Amino acid sequence: MPVKHYHRIAWLAVLLTFAVVFLGGFTRLNNAGLSCPDWPTCYGKVTWPDDPHEIAHANATFERAVEVGKAIFEQVHRHLAATLGLMVLLLAVLAVRRKPQGLPTVAVGALLVLASIFAYIKVDPVFALALAGAGQLVWLSGLVRWNDAVARLATGLLMLVTFQALLGMWTVVWLVKPVIVMSHLMGGLTTFSLLVVLAWWTTPNAARVHADAPRLRLLVGIGLVLLAVQIALGGWVAANYAALACGLDFPTCKGSWWPTMDFREGFVLWRGIGVDYEGGVLDAAARAAIQMAHRIGAIVVSLYVGFLAIRLAMTPGFRTVGITLGVLLVAQVALGIGNVVLGLPLWVATAHLMVAVLMLFTVVTLLARLRAPEA
Repeated sequence: MPVKHYHRIAWLAVLLTFAVVFLGGFTRLNNAGLSCPDWPTCYGKVTWPDDPHEIAHANATFERAVEVGKAIFEQVHRHLAATLGLMVLLLAVLAVRRKPQGLPTVAVGALLVLASIFAYIKVDPVFALALAGAGQLVWLSGLVRWNDAVARLATGLLMLVTFQALLGMWTVVWLVKPVIVMSHLMGGLTTFSLLVVLAWWTTPNAARVHADAPRLRLLVGIGLVLLAVQIALGGWVAANYAALACGLDFPTCKGSWWPTMDFREGFVLWRGIGVDYEGGVLDAAARAAIQMAHRIGAIVVSLYVGFLAIRLAMTPGFRTVGITLGVLLVAQVALGIGNVVLGLPLWVATAHLMVAVLMLFTVVTLLARLRAPEA
């Protein structure tokens, strides 16, 4: 452990990441992703326009009219994400402070990334991207040199959080382009997962020793991969506004078990820049293909995670985690069905995302803690 209370800082970062993912999902599902048309400011302000004079000036300056309620969610989400970035920076500093050139490496990279933000606002976006890339390369040089798992993971997280900020910027400037929105979601969940690993690695006496650990880790690892693919499909559904592509019909879609679908068009990842993707641009057949792919994925994941939950519940010492995973699975399936038949209520859609995060936390925790006796 780098310092005595390092794991406590890591767990605070985990909680903050959970809050960032929650607020990001809520903002996106509330169609507020473009409620601040500039980045990192909001209508040119560090906070958001709130008095009549500021709102009138913002409406005259920007093409998008101010919606204060939505702008608050978007900008608070950005501030929370920035706070998370500072916490990850602190974790990296504490992890590398005794490594060769540890503090200078982290500091130089941080200064370059900070300079890139000001360059983006005042100078040129391309120059800003070059500065951010240079900062990433500085951190990468340290990650390669330091032969310490915690230092490498903390530095890698710093690089990931910086790239997440870039994805957040591109989400705005490229008008909620679906592949960027989905990548931003997966980047946030990857950050969350790696912080969970870092927290468990540095928590005293956290290892769960079991004679069958290699087999259990394999089973849980497969579950993690399937869960990640399904979450990505869910992000693709949300990014393309395909949640109600089948109407309120379940388990069929538009009265058919296999409706008219266009998978080729539905899964084109890269489309043109400059198109406003808010509200979606795909036709009904493409959206139906995305929705049905998510439903098929849900069947596969439900069967496997259900098996995994039973397997864990029958393994001595893992009964509680097995039952927890099973309960989360049932809740997730119910919320997914509720999204469709209830017409995508905001609270149901947000809960659907957060239960997925809790399932992710459960399987990542198992992978981080499971150890064979000889290890």
